[in-house]
Amino acid sequence: MIELANATWTEVGDFLASGTRVAVLPFGALEQHGPHLPLSTDTLQADAVARRLAESLDAALLPPVAYGNTWSNDALPGTVSIGADTVTALCADIAASLDRAGYALLVEVNGDFGNRLPLQRAAERAAATGQRMPVVVLDYPGLVEIADAVKESPWAAPGLCHADELETSMVLAVAPALVHPDRYSAAYPQLPADFGLRQMPLAPLSPSGVFGDPRPATAEKGEQILAHVAAESERVVRRVLAGLDTA
Repeated sequence: MIELANATWTEVGDFLASGTRVAVLPFGALEQHGPHLPLSTDTLQADAVARRLAESLDAALLPPVAYGNTWSNDALPGTVSIGADTVTALCADIAASLDRAGYALLVEVNGDFGNRLPLQRAAERAAATGQRMPVVVLDYPGLVEIADAVKESPWAAPGLCHADELETSMVLAVAPALVHPDRYSAAYPQLPADFGLRQMPLAPLSPSGVFGDPRPATAEKGEQILAHVAAESERVVRRVLAGLDTA
């Protein structure tokens, strides 16, 4: 693995000449995660998965993008959101630059729900315009399965994890000094019947910003989650690479 933020241009040149030529980009957000987790939670998690993935693939790890489309949490202080079109444009520009540099594949590890569609739009744009280098967007493959295996607390809604046991466990695994256990508090808001079927702000639904119960969280669970998601991510990427080799 090579970390682009710490590498020289000659080292990157040698990497590109080696034949690997896969780039991994963690895409996070600066968003409220309750009173006990840092605003950088989504970025920390995406970077942790991306780092493990880059190591297993011997890929180039890009610095994380620390902002995302997270307007739904704007009502709570600290959240800084960028527009969906900005996320798409940023991703598309980074991809175009990597394509010109000679990379064979860009893998984006998405850490925030609001980035999903904008990042997919950028990947679609790359394909539709004939860009040589494909873009693959990963939204934590295998997360629900490993979550069901390790969780002791119920979901606030199916697949919804926000400042809960899962996210708290992952941050405990990668940045324990940023977690405040003395502020743990469970919250299971009454969600609208059409929750998940339409766009809606999250902040008014939970005054604390928590959806679930962080109290059973442990660093060990966090490591299990991150390792499983990274392994599933690697499986997906290797399938893509196999397809590129035979195309």
